[in-house]
Amino acid sequence: MIMPEKENNLTPRQIVAELDKYIIGQDKAKKMVAIALRNRWRRKMIAEDMRKEIMPNNIIMIGPTGVGKTEIARRLAGLAEAPFIKVEASKFTEVGYVGRDVESIIRDLVDLAVNMMKEKRTREVQEKALEQANERLLDLLLPPQPMIVKTDDSAESVNKTEERRAKTRNKLAEQLASGHLEERFVEVDVPVERFPMIEVFTPQGMEEMGVNLQEMFGGAFGSRTKKRKVKISEARIILQQEESRKLIDVDNAVKEALAVVEETGIVFIDEIDKIAGRGNQSETIDVSREGVQRDILPIVEGSNVMTKYGMVKSDHILFIAAGAFHSSKPSDLIPELQGRFPIRVELDSLTENDFYRILTEPKNALLKQYQALLGADGIQLLFTEGSIREIASSAALVNTKTENIGARRLHTILSTLLENILFEDPHHGGLKKVRITKEMVKKELKDIIGDEDLSRYIL
Repeated sequence: MIMPEKENNLTPRQIVAELDKYIIGQDKAKKMVAIALRNRWRRKMIAEDMRKEIMPNNIIMIGPTGVGKTEIARRLAGLAEAPFIKVEASKFTEVGYVGRDVESIIRDLVDLAVNMMKEKRTREVQEKALEQANERLLDLLLPPQPMIVKTDDSAESVNKTEERRAKTRNKLAEQLASGHLEERFVEVDVPVERFPMIEVFTPQGMEEMGVNLQEMFGGAFGSRTKKRKVKISEARIILQQEESRKLIDVDNAVKEALAVVEETGIVFIDEIDKIAGRGNQSETIDVSREGVQRDILPIVEGSNVMTKYGMVKSDHILFIAAGAFHSSKPSDLIPELQGRFPIRVELDSLTENDFYRILTEPKNALLKQYQALLGADGIQLLFTEGSIREIASSAALVNTKTENIGARRLHTILSTLLENILFEDPHHGGLKKVRITKEMVKKELKDIIGDEDLSRYIL
């Protein structure tokens, strides 16, 4: 069994502490996902016969948009370095209708995991690949001479020639290592990707099998290359990539990726409330929604899914579902699907104080993002304490008066507030420092917030 190293070292409290760096509030949701992640490590440590029996505790997160449902799942996957995919339940349709096949969720997750594993293996061989790339560069700078058969008369002359070439090569190696040859041009063979235009018609769902035409026809048409004259700095990158591909055992990487998906994969199903039955809708629509639920059910409860890399079992993949459930409730899902999501946690709506904390506390806080953006133009953006409080208050007020879109309201508020500053050319206006005050925030947003119809369009 292959488990990411990070997951082994993090206790539930440590996981929550890491999530706290990016997500404000929602303590119960963070606690539940932390337990689910830690349980994977616990499962690894027990006997094999019992390990097979322990299923993941899938979670349904209930809460309005913009309160952190997706961010919690995404950051959780990042902590575990696990393959993670986010899908929307509403884009899947019942088998037989136009739409995506639910098994494509697992196939997409596998594709992602294989790419992650290849990148990981590539990083591991970078040093060796760089050494081999530099050796090939030396061969390009000083091409090897053809083999010369030594005779008694020519042996001394040949030895002297070989010594001179060795000295020259060593000197070039020193210059290459010191960076003195970076601007010199060399000729390298670059692969040319040329494949025939083929139109493929397949039954519903087969397009998701990920048929790789390059692999199918690559051997038939041959690998074509062309010579390009490039600087050594660019040639080194091209050659290093080639050497990395030679050093990686692709079959072994794929095998490990499949094991990682089966043991640590995370699937986030958003808008699951959109496929829940509703009493006020027509029977036809409810039947279609129920069909999607029944198609998702075997994937969640555990089944074998055929991918282009082989069969994958979904038994121990962690599924986290989320939805606002405004006009429906979790009990509107079919009982079988409800049973596969035993953990339910409700996320709180964001308050004015939450908005203030979101603006200031996270490592990637929105104010820090705008300060970094304007810093690229050499402009120092400063916010007073009063201005931050006023922005938070405005966001909470607009969410109350119009649709509640959670923390995303802060984006609309700040983009409107800083519109003119972001538009200004710092080189002509001599703009070096901008200080946002409470009065400026009130002045910029007064008319928009005061007019409910206007705020619906702008904020």
